[in-house]
Amino acid sequence: MVKQIPFHKPFISGQEVGFVNEVIQSGEMGTGGRFSNLCEDYLTEFTGSNKTLLTSSCTHALEMAAILANIETGDEVIMPSFNFVSAANAFALRGAKIVFVDINPISMNIDPLCMEAAITDRTKAILIMHYGGVACEMDRILPIIKNHNLFLIEDAAHCIGAKYKGQHLGTFGQLGTLSFHYTKNIHCGEGGALLINDLSLIDRAEIIREKGTNRKQFFDGKIDKYTWVDIGSSYLMSEMSAAFLWGQLSNIHNVTEQRIYNWNIYKSITDNLAIPSMPSSESNNGHLFFIKCKDREDRKSLINSFRTSGLTASFHYIPLHKSKYALDKFNFYGTDNFTSTESNRLLRFPLFYGMPKMDHLFSQLENYKSQNENF
Repeated sequence: MVKQIPFHKPFISGQEVGFVNEVIQSGEMGTGGRFSNLCEDYLTEFTGSNKTLLTSSCTHALEMAAILANIETGDEVIMPSFNFVSAANAFALRGAKIVFVDINPISMNIDPLCMEAAITDRTKAILIMHYGGVACEMDRILPIIKNHNLFLIEDAAHCIGAKYKGQHLGTFGQLGTLSFHYTKNIHCGEGGALLINDLSLIDRAEIIREKGTNRKQFFDGKIDKYTWVDIGSSYLMSEMSAAFLWGQLSNIHNVTEQRIYNWNIYKSITDNLAIPSMPSSESNNGHLFFIKCKDREDRKSLINSFRTSGLTASFHYIPLHKSKYALDKFNFYGTDNFTSTESNRLLRFPLFYGMPKMDHLFSQLENYKSQNENF
């Protein structure tokens, strides 16, 4: 029986257990302790944001962003349909009208022209996603945001360690979000972070994260008691998760370096065979790698072929505008030229720290190429 190479294997540094035991021994298992502070300070410096707040998930970081952007019923929020459901849900929960737009077929990121065409006098915010850690076209997007005076939120869930022209992704808009889900480069099982780049939003963000109370000010000694002052929820990361995350962050450079090494091997193989694949980026973090098949049926056939030789491959997002929930509630602005067709073609390869060599991959792709000259 062929030994199967998994699609993903979470990185473990070996330091996590010791840090988690520290928390257990201290009895301080709640939130906002030593490890939370260490992680937040590290991430603020590492990303260059003005403030980082750990959250219980990237989903919750997005929900906080929607509140901080003052999204209300009837406001329009533009985003790519090729995205994870959390991005849309965060704004739908605030009563927003989601306006989906098309993508660049090469990067799978939002198309700036489609984004700008969808702006109306009801548009309040734009959410962009840097798919796979490859940056959106920020030189084209930022002037549009400025000209229309819009709120920009970056879904940088895939992006720890990824940059655009030397600037970490997630720090261009007023707010950015990171994911530390176990499928990400650096993780704590489930977790996230809100990158706050607009200084005026920090105080309110801390209140929202603390269930709408000014509890943070109380612990800082600024007030003698705390109370309910705004809307919010329990968006805090536990100290146990923060301790685990600290064991990961101290190894981030090593993890990123090895993932990029594996990414480059994939890129070399697919380039040599002239198979459409993920574009190179200025500062790739090796989060994922994809190729493009001819169509959905072709992809299914290739997945099955890989499986028989022990390699697990997978597709990714189903376009949100085609989902059962979104169909009768939200609009896709313009023509769906690429979102549906390209998502049906996209196929991801395994990519994780400590991944074994896959010598058989080249021959598999070579056979695929010879049988499918026209993509």
